[in-house]
Amino acid sequence: MTCLVLIPARIGSTRLPRKALAPIAGRPMIVCVAERAAAAAIGRVAVATDSNEIAEAVSKAGYEAVMTSEAHQSGSDRIHEALAKLDPNGAVETIVNLQGDLPTIEPDAVHQVLRPFEDPACDIATLGVEITDESEKSNPNVVKIVGSPIGETRLRALYFTRATAPYGEGPLFHHVGIYAYRRQSLERFVSMPPSVLETRERLEQLRALEAGMRINAEIVSTVPLGVDAPEDLEKARRILEA
Repeated sequence: MTCLVLIPARIGSTRLPRKALAPIAGRPMIVCVAERAAAAAIGRVAVATDSNEIAEAVSKAGYEAVMTSEAHQSGSDRIHEALAKLDPNGAVETIVNLQGDLPTIEPDAVHQVLRPFEDPACDIATLGVEITDESEKSNPNVVKIVGSPIGETRLRALYFTRATAPYGEGPLFHHVGIYAYRRQSLERFVSMPPSVLETRERLEQLRALEAGMRINAEIVSTVPLGVDAPEDLEKARRILEA
């Protein structure tokens, strides 16, 4: 499949302003993410942004940037606009949406997000990791996948929630926020309005499930650090500077 990795990045951030440009190990965070995506070697990599500063930083580092509207409410909408600009003739079959605040993600994890597409019924692919920290099981900031096993390392997602679920004995899985879309699946997804459960849980992927789309999750071994607050940024610096 012809693949395009798109990294949405906006200059505004409520908890950590201008975090895409925050320096980590001598380069902006968004450049660190682009490096990881390029190292995965699954296809063309570009940063989709609403900021000239971010675009300049990305281009200066030798990566591709595409300008998108400031009005987008989600990363999915932003990458959809970027896709139309970068591939107007429709040659790209698969789009990977990699969040711009995952500077420690392993390149192999970026590669693994494509594996669920071995099943032609899969519309959207994502990643999960088994939760081993007891405190994370009840933490609403740790999104859980409720899914049915369809292989040794794969779940069919039935629901995503901030609650502790499912109930009873057995593993719980932390959702990793990277998605792969078949092109027609992305087109369908962005054409739909926000759904009831999406709005309630504040989880965009529930829109797809409510519409009957199939999401499969590949289970991997490590959770990349998401940078949402100053303490996360300091931790990322320690990891990458080491």
